[in-house]
Amino acid sequence: MRSVPIADRVTDAFFALDTGFRFTYLNERAETLLKRSRGELIGRVMWDEFPQTVETQFPDGFHRAMDEQVPVSFEIYHTHLETWFEARAYPSKTGLSVYMRDVTERKAQETTLAQHAAVVEAVHDAVVTLDRDREIVTINAATESILGADRSVLVGEHIETLTEMAGVDGQHAVDIGRAITDIDVGNADRRQLELPYTGPNGDDRMAEFRFVPIEDNTATVAAVIRDVTDRHEYDRVVTSLHEITRWLLESDDPEEICAISVHAGSDLLDLPISGVWLLEEEQGYLEPVAGTAGAHDEFGGLPRFNPGEGLVWDIFEAGEIERFDDLGAIDDLYNPDTPLRSEIIAPIGTHGVLMTGSLDSHRFDETDVDLISTLVENTRAALDRAEREQVLRDRTAELERQTERLEAVAEVLSSDLQRQLAAVADALEDDRADEWEFPLAEDTVETTLDRAEGLVDDIREFARNASRVRTRSQIRLESAITDAISDSRLDEDDVIVDGSATLRADPDRFVHLLETAFDSAVARADSDVTVQIGLVGFDDGGSRGFFVFDDAAETPPNAHGRVLDPTAADETTINGLGLALVRAIADAHDWECTVTNGDNGGTRIEIRDMTTLDRRLE
Repeated sequence: MRSVPIADRVTDAFFALDTGFRFTYLNERAETLLKRSRGELIGRVMWDEFPQTVETQFPDGFHRAMDEQVPVSFEIYHTHLETWFEARAYPSKTGLSVYMRDVTERKAQETTLAQHAAVVEAVHDAVVTLDRDREIVTINAATESILGADRSVLVGEHIETLTEMAGVDGQHAVDIGRAITDIDVGNADRRQLELPYTGPNGDDRMAEFRFVPIEDNTATVAAVIRDVTDRHEYDRVVTSLHEITRWLLESDDPEEICAISVHAGSDLLDLPISGVWLLEEEQGYLEPVAGTAGAHDEFGGLPRFNPGEGLVWDIFEAGEIERFDDLGAIDDLYNPDTPLRSEIIAPIGTHGVLMTGSLDSHRFDETDVDLISTLVENTRAALDRAEREQVLRDRTAELERQTERLEAVAEVLSSDLQRQLAAVADALEDDRADEWEFPLAEDTVETTLDRAEGLVDDIREFARNASRVRTRSQIRLESAITDAISDSRLDEDDVIVDGSATLRADPDRFVHLLETAFDSAVARADSDVTVQIGLVGFDDGGSRGFFVFDDAAETPPNAHGRVLDPTAADETTINGLGLALVRAIADAHDWECTVTNGDNGGTRIEIRDMTTLDRRLE
């Protein structure tokens, strides 16, 4: 059998060159690589046969090996073959022995590892690799940042060095060791822990540790450490907000609910400049009802927002939460000189708005928006509940008042109609005594029936729930007085009006209030009566309203309260419900009704707490 040269049994490509760089030998792998036969290359100069190699590392490497008689090695990429080779040249007195090894796979692995290393360096999570002895093989830049330590201090150290540096307590360090063991021995392909640690500034923080197996020449376990302090704090705040919801729902006072909401935002969300405004439905403006100490310190009090004023009103109408990072770039601010530089305004349903601000621009982010949205939604639910319960309480109280009214009406109806029927009976007795006259045909019957008719009107007004009013609208006081005079027993010349004003009220009920007051004056008068109407509270700083003063027989001071009570039955009582009906209609509008005497006699009825009453300048 023909022997095969040793060089041909080498798996690497091999060729030999003499001192003039002529080929003296090639093995079969070299022939395949160079795509030339031995016969074609033996005795030929390498640079002549392969001129493209002149611009590579071959000339420098081979000349150095020959001149200095030292082995050289270098890596070179064969473009045509798309292959990486490692070239090793060994010199001798007669020339060079050159080995070419295919290292493409190794180069690919190195490239992949380099790419992975670059990714690891770029991520924000800390990445630590460990060998089987739990010694640190590598760490990335994020690890240095999170722990505040140089990698040169940690690499080669036991994992305990890292846990001690991070301030991880003993039990948690044991938990980390168990997780690493589970991964290392194959009990699990993933372990995850969430543990407290100490940051580089000495602050308490939370981290998520994830352990996974890796395939590396040295390392066997990788630990990925993520700082989750912000997420942990977010979860804590959300949990606290749900607890605050319980407090909110336990209250039935809107102002208390708003105070809880504002102070929760201040304490939990670090929002020291905050306030809540609720819609004042009757007046139509946003009224401040709660604010933080920081807001009062900064502004000395929170402003009222009328329709169309400021961002607060715009966002209340739009119904969507808004964040403003730089108020300096916003046109038409309510207060152009505001020290606030950023703010969040959040509608609380149809109830009002919550606003929080900061003296720094770009103070808030989407997390703040999410948390404030949760807070205002819980506040809205609490205000809805309080409103429903208030409606229920109002209805219950109304039913109780209605029961009392009906009982009073029944008493009045019984006593007054009995008096009227007795008057008719007396007239009939008089008729029998005198066969030639029929008094019922004249004033006696007419007056009696007028009184009965007035009584029925009063009872109808009172019994149809006089404590409730329909939609309020803007009316002029003088016009209402004119309408009331036409329906009463007064003449227009008997009324003096001192002052012009407008107010919001149920028009029909307000006219009936005036009519009843006028008829009360007529009922107490023995002859002609004069009624004076004027405004109160505008010049003396008291609550606004008006008075009705008459010069008829005065109501005794000890009867001022009884004339407002429909159940009263004494010498001060007049036919029908009288001033009790005036008070019922005033109460329905949330006004206050009182009865006093004038300085020189007469009776003075005052209606106050009329917040919508405005004086008109002639």
